[in-house]
Amino acid sequence: MDPADLAAAITPRTRLVWLEAAGSVTLEFPDLPALVAVVRAANQGRQRPIRTALDDTWGAGIALAPFALGVDVAMQALTKYPSGGADVLMGAVVTRDEALHQQLLLTHMRLGLGVGANDAEAVLRGLPSLPLRYRAQDAATRALAAWMREQPRVARVFHPALPDSPGHTAWRRDARGAACLFSVAFDADVTPAQVDAFCDALRLFRLGYSWAGPVSLCVPYDVPAMRTRPWPHAPRIVRLAVGLEDVADLQADLAQALRVLAP
Repeated sequence: MDPADLAAAITPRTRLVWLEAAGSVTLEFPDLPALVAVVRAANQGRQRPIRTALDDTWGAGIALAPFALGVDVAMQALTKYPSGGADVLMGAVVTRDEALHQQLLLTHMRLGLGVGANDAEAVLRGLPSLPLRYRAQDAATRALAAWMREQPRVARVFHPALPDSPGHTAWRRDARGAACLFSVAFDADVTPAQVDAFCDALRLFRLGYSWAGPVSLCVPYDVPAMRTRPWPHAPRIVRLAVGLEDVADLQADLAQALRVLAP
């Protein structure tokens, strides 16, 4: 998001600015300090300040330091990296603001929210290996993203560590890792049916959304159907989530699936 666009979108009714780094589908990386500065400027003279919240699931508490970047609230889907298996349903909401913490705590209590003891156990069991898993999946993803951008029928690969990916400069300044996701836009003449056939042809990459687990996943997305702004690439892209399989095996899987796109 462009800071000027955010400034123009803020109104007297705005209460929360929700941030995501990186974007979960096209992996653009925002200039978080600039966006936070816009909100702080808008808060001047306000009796009730606008809060900023960052979805830090991608950073997992490893690649980003949300509070150092100025956000008020950091949230994570513990279903993903912390659980280690992508097989629980849980989240975390964290703040350093004591008054805001008390508000969130009371809201949590009044809504009657809770998690299962077995789910909590699974997350606690996964935490010690989180840094190792994060770095292994990060390294594998960078290798596959770099390889994928050289393949025929691939028009663009989106991954914050790639120099031509949107927000790469902000990523280099603010992040210490790049997680396990990258997205692929194919040549303009590749049809949606061919993109679906590519996903169906994959054998190690399974169809699924809950990334950061041990199993690699893929999901096709129709970007124009999700956004109002013009999209300069072929409409259907594929987001790939890299698990803990061998990199060479995953590369071979992608290579054989790409053959269905041959003209």
